[in-house]
Amino acid sequence: MRRSTAVTPPAATSTGRKVDGRLAALGRFCFRHRRWVLGLWAVVLVVGVLIGGRVFEGSVAGASSASSEADRGGAVVTAADPARGTVTAVVDGRPVDDRGVRDAVTRATAEIAALPGVSSVTDAYGSGPAGAALRSADGSAGLVSVRMADASTGAQTDAVTQRLAGIRADGARVTVGGDLVLEQEVKKQTERDTRFGEIVTLPLTLVVMVLVFGGLAAASLPVIGAVASVGGALLAMFGFSKIMDIDTSVLPIATVLGLGLSIDYALLMVNRFREERGHGAGIAAAVERTAATAGRTVAFSGLTVAVALSGLFVFTSPVLGAVAAAGVSVVVIAVAAALTLIPALLGFAGGRIRAPAAPVPDEGFFSRTVRRVRKRAVPVALACTALLMAAGAPFLHADMRTSGAAVLPASSAGRQVAETIDQRFPQAAQAPITVVVEGGAAVAQAYADEVVAKLPGVDGVRAVTPVGEKLSTVDVLVHGDPQGGEAKQVVKELRADRGGLTTYVTGGAASVVDFQHELLTRGPIALGLVALGTLILLFLMTGSVVMPVKALLMNLLSLGASLGALTLVFQDGWFSGLLGFSPAGGLETFIPVLVFAFAFGLSMDYEVFLLARIKELRDKGHSCTRAVELGVQRSGKIITSAALLMVIVFAGFALGDMLMVKQMGIALAVAVAVDATVVRCLLVPAAMSLFGEFNWWAPAPLRRLHRRFGLSEHVELPTIEPAVLPVPRAPVHDLTGAGAGASS
Repeated sequence: MRRSTAVTPPAATSTGRKVDGRLAALGRFCFRHRRWVLGLWAVVLVVGVLIGGRVFEGSVAGASSASSEADRGGAVVTAADPARGTVTAVVDGRPVDDRGVRDAVTRATAEIAALPGVSSVTDAYGSGPAGAALRSADGSAGLVSVRMADASTGAQTDAVTQRLAGIRADGARVTVGGDLVLEQEVKKQTERDTRFGEIVTLPLTLVVMVLVFGGLAAASLPVIGAVASVGGALLAMFGFSKIMDIDTSVLPIATVLGLGLSIDYALLMVNRFREERGHGAGIAAAVERTAATAGRTVAFSGLTVAVALSGLFVFTSPVLGAVAAAGVSVVVIAVAAALTLIPALLGFAGGRIRAPAAPVPDEGFFSRTVRRVRKRAVPVALACTALLMAAGAPFLHADMRTSGAAVLPASSAGRQVAETIDQRFPQAAQAPITVVVEGGAAVAQAYADEVVAKLPGVDGVRAVTPVGEKLSTVDVLVHGDPQGGEAKQVVKELRADRGGLTTYVTGGAASVVDFQHELLTRGPIALGLVALGTLILLFLMTGSVVMPVKALLMNLLSLGASLGALTLVFQDGWFSGLLGFSPAGGLETFIPVLVFAFAFGLSMDYEVFLLARIKELRDKGHSCTRAVELGVQRSGKIITSAALLMVIVFAGFALGDMLMVKQMGIALAVAVAVDATVVRCLLVPAAMSLFGEFNWWAPAPLRRLHRRFGLSEHVELPTIEPAVLPVPRAPVHDLTGAGAGASS
């Protein structure tokens, strides 16, 4: 049996002079101390899985903001109400007054009332309005509502849930839900979706990278780096959960970002290592040179993504703040893994990684595409712009809303109970708008009669409920959609006329109004800071003021296409059956903001990668036209490969059942696919052809500033001495184009 052997180049190395720079020094250190580096990352992975995995338990389903009136009103009620939340059971299938059903329910309520942590229990057999509200209109179903005390524990809630589920009567069906059950289901489903996304995407990315690199050794390193990064990300988020509320929805979003970036960055590092080995460098020299070149690109790209995510810190919403904190930490960890773990792994496996058979040719599919585009630059630019604007047009009619139980799959018991209550128990359903009034029941009733009932769009007041001695709530019913235009207008009118009282207008419609107000007031500031930071970074890299502005505009076009697809799928219901969800009639309020931040950062990631290559060729004396041709040719395949891996990661998470995770997965997959194809291969070459030498223009003062402080992706490397013997290279078809001209 013939044994497969690794291809090892002869001892040709650099001239002996070390590569200058801190990144090269970091690469040398990690290579020499690779056992310690690998051991450290192994500890991070194990601790991250064992301890960081508990972040799902400590997360908060729906973190509140002190700056929002809706959340302030909820906090006032929570402080006055001794209950922590409710567990609710729907008893269906037999009439409420069936003797067997009545006996089973009353026996269960008596036992539940004696359980620890229970504040009160009500059922359909109570007298007065409270009991009537727990009967369906046709008398065919009843509710059992258990209020848990503020100090109750999860174990006590589970005991109540189990006893409710244990109600037995011939022909009766029992489904248990309520806000406390919903909260637990959201956490569990989020954790399942996160695990499922990792299990699906990692094997697929490994297969793709085997095809890209032509071998398992090179392909496995990005996967190992990604797994270690996820462990570090979980550990970082667990730490943040101890000092701030981490919304449950943040966890899969941060995980998918870390997984995608880790694979992307490790792919660049391994690709450059193969290139240096193909030039004849020894393993140690190749690692050092890789750290100095590809490591520089990784660090700069990570900085651009972090800048995009940092714009979320401007918002007061705890969800966005948590995403910003978790996202930036995940980016830092992904960069750290690429700059430390990958050089260490290359020290172990570098001898088994085969060098490319030949350098990437200067002529190929991408260079021919650029020349074709250049000949028709105006129509191509107009067609691409029109296509992207048309793709983004559906977002103009996007409707923002809080989905509530609809974020869970239809099979969820909590969602089923919530939908049953809305449809069959209107008196027990949550009101579209709830006004918290500081005053007794009489004061609140007078307010309801004088102010609320007279407003257009109001169907009536369902109930005035005393919460405390000097606090009451008024449930307001509205025409049509509970979170539609009329409901939002009622919220604004109630806030404009408070009847001389201290009131808080809360509920789903109020939460949407508050979030939209925050977007209008703080969104431009966040956008301005992100744009300014990105412009500065791209100027420091290119020395031009034209290309950064052009890059921003192109990124906005690709973002528009992503948001348009998000609207068509999740609001209008396109492909909802294929993707396995029921449209909620709108987009989750904070999802478009997150899509903007994440997709903008990822688009800039590829922009940096392409412009860095073009700038390097320009600095070597090529004309603008030739630099664009060669830059796209030498980086096109690696950008396409990286984008394909990103799409696989995002699509894998979109297969989960949580609606918010699906929305983020689909939106980011579309954004990356559009950016890597339409924008990078067509629109960028067309625009650069139209601008010509003006691409590199900057005012004289800024040119002087760039000469002094500018960043360069080009690193002067020591010359590699020719080997005594030719370097044997395996005849591997190199799909990444990682030859002599491959991008770092």
